[in-house]
Amino acid sequence: MNIKKINKWVSVSDQINAFDVIELKAQGFDVVVCNRPDNEALDQPCFQEIEVAAKQSDIKIIYLPFSGNNLTHDIVERFQYLLDGKQQILAYCRTGNRSCNLWAASSAVMGITPEAIISQSNSVGYDVKKTVALYSNKDVQMSDEKNSDSMAKPLYDIVVVGGGSGGVAVTASLLKRNKDLRIAIIDSAEEHFYQPGWTMVGGGVFSAESTRKQNKDLIPKNVTWIKNAVTEFLPNDNMVTLDNKNNIYYQQLIVCPGLKLNWAGIEGLEETLGKNGVTSNYRYDLSSYTWELVQSLKQGKAIFTQPPMPIKCAGAPQKALYLSADHWYRQGLLSKIDIHFYNAGGVLFGVDAYVPALQSYINKYQANTHFNHQLIKIDGDKQKAYFKTNNENSEEVIIEQEFDMIHVCPPQVAPDFIAKSPLADSAGWLDVDQHTLRHKQFNNVWGLGDVMNTPNAKTLAAVRKQAPVVAQNICDVIAAKEPEYGYDGYGSCPLTVERGKIVLAEFGYGGKILPTFPEWLLQGTKPTALAWWLKKDILPGFYWYGMLKGHELLASPKPLSCLK
Repeated sequence: MNIKKINKWVSVSDQINAFDVIELKAQGFDVVVCNRPDNEALDQPCFQEIEVAAKQSDIKIIYLPFSGNNLTHDIVERFQYLLDGKQQILAYCRTGNRSCNLWAASSAVMGITPEAIISQSNSVGYDVKKTVALYSNKDVQMSDEKNSDSMAKPLYDIVVVGGGSGGVAVTASLLKRNKDLRIAIIDSAEEHFYQPGWTMVGGGVFSAESTRKQNKDLIPKNVTWIKNAVTEFLPNDNMVTLDNKNNIYYQQLIVCPGLKLNWAGIEGLEETLGKNGVTSNYRYDLSSYTWELVQSLKQGKAIFTQPPMPIKCAGAPQKALYLSADHWYRQGLLSKIDIHFYNAGGVLFGVDAYVPALQSYINKYQANTHFNHQLIKIDGDKQKAYFKTNNENSEEVIIEQEFDMIHVCPPQVAPDFIAKSPLADSAGWLDVDQHTLRHKQFNNVWGLGDVMNTPNAKTLAAVRKQAPVVAQNICDVIAAKEPEYGYDGYGSCPLTVERGKIVLAEFGYGGKILPTFPEWLLQGTKPTALAWWLKKDILPGFYWYGMLKGHELLASPKPLSCLK
């Protein structure tokens, strides 16, 4: 036992044992604080042994364990309450360093000058500059005035980059597990959208307005909402930089900003969107235009496109085709409308089990399929589309097609601030373990949603399953445990093959079928009215009032051992 006296009231030491407690009592210590989690080393005495000895010696003992990079505000505040200047405190860990940094953080929060804290720590051989900088930084500006009292505590237990589906859901799940977590969501958007509803808007089923709410009504009230954009990640410093040049510090970081719809990736597209018969259900303000075009088209050529993967909801481009064609079918117009589906991929759908049902509807609607054709240019004024493909000699050629209506799914990429960051893989996507969703290089960084490089379908249903996994793993890490839960790649794509019926595709990594309901109840590979009812009447409400509130119905995280 190597005791180092920081000031009149607080000392720190390396690991103690049960026999040391008698000596601590003799030296006049009133409180012993354990900052070392059990089982860090084979020869480490467990806390329970020391606790028994402390009680026998009439010394108060407190368990505040944390591992190296997982000091939380809850622990800091609990330690701070002990610093009343009326009791002798001995805090210990493996070497004393953690305990000294905990004292430094608590002292900074209490307003003691950085110079005094650093000087006292240096005198006993510990460097606490980084901790003091985090907890005494005065330059961080909070967007929410209600949180202005937090100016002295810029370090958050958890920072969430992105306030969309993933960001709000995982925050709610975290608070469900630990209501005392200090969390900040960084997102400049004022509005929040239920994007799966846009397919239904484009098919005349939903109104666009029903898919939109205000972020202020969805972000949990006890969470700090920072209305800025992240411009830079500095994971080695546990810090992100905002567009206003301020820095936000974290213990754990969740990255879930979604992906970028690269409208500029198709020449001429941006200039003609929303006019000349050019539309897309991938944008809130255009999904209603899709339905206008479908209703007004009585004859001519209708084209539907799908870009190279990855894209969010791989079935969405053909959902637009099916609902549009169903309307024309019911109006007796199919013989007058020439329907074409141009897919940059080589198959109708990536999971073979669902292809027969989908192909039957392609046949029903007399749609022409063109695989390995990528849309590269649109001339809106002339209503012409240009596709890149290969001829029979494997030579690249450009195909020109006229249209009266074209529904475009834009190419999709990782956001620029992710792609250019140290968190990205070689393709620009967030580089995480596909099961734990923990970053492959930075252990306190986690991913969620469309921005990750995991090989799953990028759907809202995937996020619903991912959020509890990330929440549970982070809470375990904060408690000095290893992540024990994993994501199985689950994704769901409700393929709206006609008004009133859906093929509910549910699958995980490797195309493994993962049905939520038994076959007798919901035949996932076949179109059913029950699946339509779920998508139309149940899922929107469950999204707004279930998933975003931390309710994890049918989405509890699975142990990693169950995924093998």
